[in-house]
Amino acid sequence: MSLDAHLVVRRPAFDLDLALTAAPGEVVALLGPNGAGKTTALRALAGLAPLSAGFVRLDGTDVRALPTELRPIGMVFQDYLLFPHLSAVDNVAFGLRCHGARKGAARDQARDWLSRVGLSGCEAKRPGELSGGQAQRVALARALAVRPRLLLLDEPLAALDAHTRLEVRSQLRGHLADFGGVAVLVTHDPLDAMVLADRLVVIESGRSVQEGPPAQVARHPRTDFVARLVGLNLYRGFASGHTVALDPGITLDAAESLDGPVFLTFPPAAVALFRSRPDGTPRNLWRTRISMIERHGDRIRVHLDDPLAVAADVTAAAVAELGLIEDSQVWAAVKATETHAYPA
Repeated sequence: MSLDAHLVVRRPAFDLDLALTAAPGEVVALLGPNGAGKTTALRALAGLAPLSAGFVRLDGTDVRALPTELRPIGMVFQDYLLFPHLSAVDNVAFGLRCHGARKGAARDQARDWLSRVGLSGCEAKRPGELSGGQAQRVALARALAVRPRLLLLDEPLAALDAHTRLEVRSQLRGHLADFGGVAVLVTHDPLDAMVLADRLVVIESGRSVQEGPPAQVARHPRTDFVARLVGLNLYRGFASGHTVALDPGITLDAAESLDGPVFLTFPPAAVALFRSRPDGTPRNLWRTRISMIERHGDRIRVHLDDPLAVAADVTAAAVAELGLIEDSQVWAAVKATETHAYPA
């Protein structure tokens, strides 16, 4: 492994205890709710937050003995932290100069890196003259120019508008694909994580609660946070064949046949609502109450409770046709083929 770290940071109201490994060329995204410890982990990797215990090894060497500025680590901060009085080329050259390069050689390399990130012609511009997307690329060029073994990115797309974010995300994916070291990304945006990362590490309360390839994590969430992130209803239950008994005393049939403790999921779009009991005998059917109705993208999200907290996505037309209002009683149904179980 190019990166092998055990990050222990103890503070009066918070403890981080995270083991993190990654292979050369791998992009790892740290996900988690606010206060989970993602940025603390990133700063600990960078040497900006002291470890209470543990280690940070790159290519087998613990880099904690090196001064922070001499560690083979590059970092792109959320607000980029470009020097406002320096041009784009001098911002990129700054790191090279810190590593001992002569001024002329550093500026030549900086121009090359600005060209690589698509900023030829912007060399003389200062940060105040750059767009958000251009500033992000200058910060990325500055981090990559020192040829780090570990690249850290703290919400690198958060400051961009939606259109620029789409363009820069695509460019960033290309740069990360060409990067030979390890990249660790912190983001709150699940789309950024799914597009940019090879592996997700989900952190809650300073601990890793789930990790794996993005598709695997999206299919099999193991915490409520991950389920909300990928847009699934998630429950714990006990399976006996295709039937899963849930805590509220309700049983649902799943597509898979298992035995023992399981997680059970289904997407909000799989939930059908009825004002009266539907004809036929759907296996997953229960009477419930609408607790809240809200807009969710181009759909309407209906929150149900009693006996099971469920999110259901329906069209605006369905809300009108069914006369759905908060605190009213409805029937909910989910096809067994869209209800999936996996071992807990």
